[in-house]
Amino acid sequence: MTETHFRCGLEAVLAILGGKWKPLIVYHLAGGPKRTGQLRKLVTNVSEKMLIQHLKELTDDGVVRRIDFQKVPPHVEYELTEFGRSLAQVLAPLCEWGTHHNAEVAKIVQNRDHGTRVA
Repeated sequence: MTETHFRCGLEAVLAILGGKWKPLIVYHLAGGPKRTGQLRKLVTNVSEKMLIQHLKELTDDGVVRRIDFQKVPPHVEYELTEFGRSLAQVLAPLCEWGTHHNAEVAKIVQNRDHGTRVA
């Protein structure tokens, strides 16, 4: 097995949070444990298949803990591990940046969707 080395810390972050929905899942779990249905409502536009896949990957990577209450009907919750909470803390400034630049980013995305560029 070859050792993995990252040239930049951001590469390490992306190795864990790569994927469109993972940062949002971690962000929403920072507020406390959530059931799958709650996460589906909070992470808008994610398919159930992708949500489950990303939750499994985040669990396998030690970012999220899956809690099975062993009940009928099934009751499962997801929460951040200590490692996951440390990751969520660094997402907070990105969220603030996005909030601050919301209108600019919305314009960029709209222009991108229409094939035009921002000058």
